Amino acid sequence: MSKNKLRKFAEMETFPNVFQCGIRDAEAISVIARRKGNWSPDLKPLVLELGCGRGEYTVGLAEMFPEKHFIGIDIKGARMWAGAKQALEANLSNAQFLRTQIELLPEFFATDEVDEIWITFPDPQMKKATKRLTSSYFLTRYQQFLKDGGTIHLKTDSPFLYTYTSALVKENNLPVLFQTDDLYHSDFQDEVRKLKTHYEKQWLERGMTIKYIAFHLPKAQTLIEPDIDIEPDTYRSYGRNQRAQ
Repeated sequence: MSKNKLRKFAEMETFPNVFQCGIRDAEAISVIARRKGNWSPDLKPLVLELGCGRGEYTVGLAEMFPEKHFIGIDIKGARMWAGAKQALEANLSNAQFLRTQIELLPEFFATDEVDEIWITFPDPQMKKATKRLTSSYFLTRYQQFLKDGGTIHLKTDSPFLYTYTSALVKENNLPVLFQTDDLYHSDFQDEVRKLKTHYEKQWLERGMTIKYIAFHLPKAQTLIEPDIDIEPDTYRSYGRNQRAQ
């Protein structure tokens, strides 16, 4: 591990807006679980960003909507450090970060505690459906802490993940708020359009389109997987560093 990463990890240990634990860290899980039901001060609507990376949406949304509370969640701390530090320097009291596996979230959030979930440019996980953050496997877990009919937002560059998620939403008759396979050439006028992640800007410069779908997730509904063959994303054979070049 590089000295820069070690420095960031050490610095994050001192950040008051960051909580960290691994899936095998029973003591840390127990400590963070004590916050269950009490994440949002003054009962502000609570919004999670899953796979937050550098936390660009967590910070941007917190600045845009001070009446809500935002938590960025990821397992990769070196990236999260950037957003956590930016939130501290901007004195954003409504932005926090949780470094952990997404599978653990039912341990940390109470029933009906979360109002919305943003999933921004996740790995499409083309080989295994249960690893996709919009799969029935994960949506069933979100149902445990998301309010009944709470909103899921997916923003992605991946045709594969967008097609898969759209098919799953249709298969389960989940109410769709908006969807498009070309966000910046659509009639979607939400203020959130102004937020663009580091990688999103690079993809747009390469002429790639950004896909977006927002839908409601009823709590009691049993979810099933769509029976569909989807063409893989060919450009995903390159690593992020190669795509950035």
